Amino acid sequence: MRPNVAPREAARLAALQGYRILDTEAEQSYDDITLLASQLCDVPIALISLVDAERQWFKSRVGVDVRETSRDVSFCAHAILGEETLVVRDAREDERFRDNPLVCSEPHIVFYTGVPLSTPEGARIGTLCVIDRRPRDLNDVQRRSLEALARQVVLQMELKRVSDQLAGALERINVMEELIPICSYCKGIRNDEGFWGTVEAFIKSHDNVEFSHGVCEACMAEHFPEVPPLT
Repeated sequence: MRPNVAPREAARLAALQGYRILDTEAEQSYDDITLLASQLCDVPIALISLVDAERQWFKSRVGVDVRETSRDVSFCAHAILGEETLVVRDAREDERFRDNPLVCSEPHIVFYTGVPLSTPEGARIGTLCVIDRRPRDLNDVQRRSLEALARQVVLQMELKRVSDQLAGALERINVMEELIPICSYCKGIRNDEGFWGTVEAFIKSHDNVEFSHGVCEACMAEHFPEVPPLT
């Protein structure tokens, strides 16, 4: 059965794209998590699966060679539809999955448990999932441990996102620390191409900043003396 589209799909996809993680190389921090998940749950397959618009892509994987599959056949696309951990004890007896090619052929999924990866804003962008080729279940300790590991996946992504933002901010600060040509009269600034413009235009060219304008008390007194000062 084809999974439904997740609620607020556009915002969910925007959140996923904001991490800039899709199609990146393998990283030890994520591979450690899938290794621990497979060992804790005693399963041959564990995945960090990120659900894109038309595919699910695996940031980390244990027990499979493929890097992605179609979203149409994705168990994880079903898992992100709810906030709770999705447990499929025997996919062969579940009408959502029994005709799924991932069940009928390699990797012959029978058991699946997927914990949604929820961003701090509540967007469910993928799962940490474990898979077996036989019907079974997880005990309470295994399930809680898997859910804790899923939170660590999101934490890793958040740390990388914040790190990238800080690196960008430092780069912009370095630009601003350079000698900036400024007109002694109109206070315009000359950009890197030799053209003069406003302070606002210069700053916006180096950072994504929007401006609002006001008038300070001294300028109000000089240019608008008829307006009484604010108390």
